[in-house]
Amino acid sequence: MATTEFIAAIELGSSKIVGAAGRKNNDGSMQILAYVQEDSSSFIRKGTIFNVDKATQGLTTVIQQLEKELNSGIAKVYVGIGGQSLRTVRNVVTRELKEEAIITEELVSAIGDENTAVPLINMDILEVAPQEYKVENNLQANPVGLLGSHIEGRFLNIVARSAVKKNLEYCFHQAKIGMADLLISPIVTATALLTENERRSGCALVDFGADTTTLVVYKNDILRYLAVLPLGGNNITRDLTTLNIEEEEAERLKKRYGDACYEEDPEQEPALCERMDGGHPIKVAELNNIIEARAEEIVANVWHQLQLSGYEEKLMAGVVFTGGAANLKNLDEMVRKRQKVEKLRTAKVPRETIHASGEAQRRDGSQNTLYGLLLSGELNCARPEMPKTPPTTTPTSSQTPELDFGNDPEWEAEQERLKEEKRKKDEEERKRQKEQDEKRRRKEESKRKPSWIDRFARGLFDVDDDSSKMEDDK
Repeated sequence: MATTEFIAAIELGSSKIVGAAGRKNNDGSMQILAYVQEDSSSFIRKGTIFNVDKATQGLTTVIQQLEKELNSGIAKVYVGIGGQSLRTVRNVVTRELKEEAIITEELVSAIGDENTAVPLINMDILEVAPQEYKVENNLQANPVGLLGSHIEGRFLNIVARSAVKKNLEYCFHQAKIGMADLLISPIVTATALLTENERRSGCALVDFGADTTTLVVYKNDILRYLAVLPLGGNNITRDLTTLNIEEEEAERLKKRYGDACYEEDPEQEPALCERMDGGHPIKVAELNNIIEARAEEIVANVWHQLQLSGYEEKLMAGVVFTGGAANLKNLDEMVRKRQKVEKLRTAKVPRETIHASGEAQRRDGSQNTLYGLLLSGELNCARPEMPKTPPTTTPTSSQTPELDFGNDPEWEAEQERLKEEKRKKDEEERKRQKEQDEKRRRKEESKRKPSWIDRFARGLFDVDDDSSKMEDDK
């Protein structure tokens, strides 16, 4: 039986493009109805589409497979946008009033419009996160109704290269897939993972992806900073290929033997990696020296961005790790030692329960953005079924057949007779109207021409014209 109500979402990651459809339950949980993934390494790099033709083919394949599992058409999907160029830019708009007055909604809207009108070269403002408004010397979340002569609007604009959104929209247009909404992937992930208390107290979410690592900072339940680093788990894998192994084998060894805080007992024999390609043995310590060096570099770059945000010392709720690359063994321990972090946790699944099976049930943090897109959705994404045309049936004796006089000679003759009568009636009406108009004209002319009595009377008082008028009468 076809599924007629569901929410569909697609995440375009650097390693895979994933599509899923689910239905929200009354308790807020999500039931996954269909799940599909395709390799995206040939058309997405650093979270951005670089080959639109292959991306279009990938999207089409994912949608078709989802529709097959659902036994239903998909009209639109929720889509996440991310990528290396995604970041936040602060902006301040100031207004000086002629005299002290009440701040109105119209004034606040005008300040917001002025913020979005800021020209950006090759960049698009994808979303705006208002910070606080400064009225006189006081910071307010909502300044409407306050009295003041000076107002300062502070905004955090989420921007990305114009080509990122343009390529994304082009691919969906070519694949003939509608967008229910285009959402900022890091914000969607943060909403799904962070509690309200964490966002209010101050928290940083670090999403370790395949090609990128994203930092999102919240304080007082407001987005304060967002940055995307062009470093991820694939960088570690490529570093391991210097050990003369293929990338696929390097990925496998990283997942099995990788340890960000590896320490070997000097009294024990050096541990060796069990290789599947039959090559020379590799020491586990040698493997992890490479892994640790790159992991430290990624974490150092993340903390540098955290310092640039200005909120490093204001995060009372600490730091939350997520993403597929966050599964590296002892990564959290390394961060605690190097960065002196007190509060740190790893989020493998969203706060809301996800009911799924098979690949969709993975609890390693790699699906959190996809789950966030599904949980953010509100619109039914199913394509409405076309009403079926009722079959044409031959009327039986119990049915009253529809009468058709189009080919009946008697009916046609009757129609001709009625038309002729109408034509004659219209002709008579026109003739009658013409006669009335003629009588009316004669009557008006007779009123304008004076009678001989009138002319004679006027002649008694007009001596000069008397002879001429008498001649006229004759």
